[in-house]
Amino acid sequence: MSRHQLLQAYMVMGGIPYYLDMLIKGVPLSVCIDDLFFSQGAPLRTEFDFLFRSLFKDSKIYRSIVELLATKQKGMTRREILESLKLGEGGDLTEVLDNLVKCDFIRKYTAIGKTERDAMYQLTDLFSLFHIKFVAAGSGQDEHLWSKLSGKGQMTSWSGYAFEQVCLHHISQIKTALSIGGVISNVHSWSCKPFTDANGRKWKGAQIDLLIDRADEVINICEIKYVSDKYEIDAEYEERLRNRASLFRNVTKTKKALCHTFITTYGVAQNIHSGIVRSEVVMDQLFV
Repeated sequence: MSRHQLLQAYMVMGGIPYYLDMLIKGVPLSVCIDDLFFSQGAPLRTEFDFLFRSLFKDSKIYRSIVELLATKQKGMTRREILESLKLGEGGDLTEVLDNLVKCDFIRKYTAIGKTERDAMYQLTDLFSLFHIKFVAAGSGQDEHLWSKLSGKGQMTSWSGYAFEQVCLHHISQIKTALSIGGVISNVHSWSCKPFTDANGRKWKGAQIDLLIDRADEVINICEIKYVSDKYEIDAEYEERLRNRASLFRNVTKTKKALCHTFITTYGVAQNIHSGIVRSEVVMDQLFV
């Protein structure tokens, strides 16, 4: 397989050796995925249900939370999960969330400037994400679903989120690629809703999926893009990046230098707008 095909296999199966061993050498990856998930009697079609029944005594609540988080790319707070699932207050939800974190189905993170109470829970298990988005939704009606979805909007949306999670699974490789492996740093996400500041200036909301907050007074603002070729930055996107950096500095009051970093499959195309990019990480470097 090419590195790109290996990446796609990881995005579908989460790097689980038992699942990867089912791939057949010489058979196109899209055909293998159809055979494993969508064909009649596909061996991995019911794997998601089996996982939850075998891992958790009360699997229904665990599965409900994972399915809910699959609909919220940036994640949800404990309070939002409670309200969405109409659960009562108590320690049970905390225990369930902790167990899902320990089993690597979800991650818990706190955004810069937020307290522990505002901690977000985000689905990170790629196998679960793929099943919820395609296998459960497709009900197995089309045995060649994956081959037919290539390039379609539904697949594009999923691949962006899945690639983001792959990057979060490979933070150490990203730091090595940026030559900051020896620098003490913390990894965060950040978001801000629209607001008007004290001077009457209106700010649009923004979200940053990955921030590397470094002890050497630099913060890497990371853009994660899954594309089939080099990523092109146009004038509108360059302006959006500059405005978002200004918003981030305004809200967080940070004095650190802000460095725009792009993590992409094949790199950023050089043009008059690519100068805003200070550093890059490409797909191949995630394999180091």
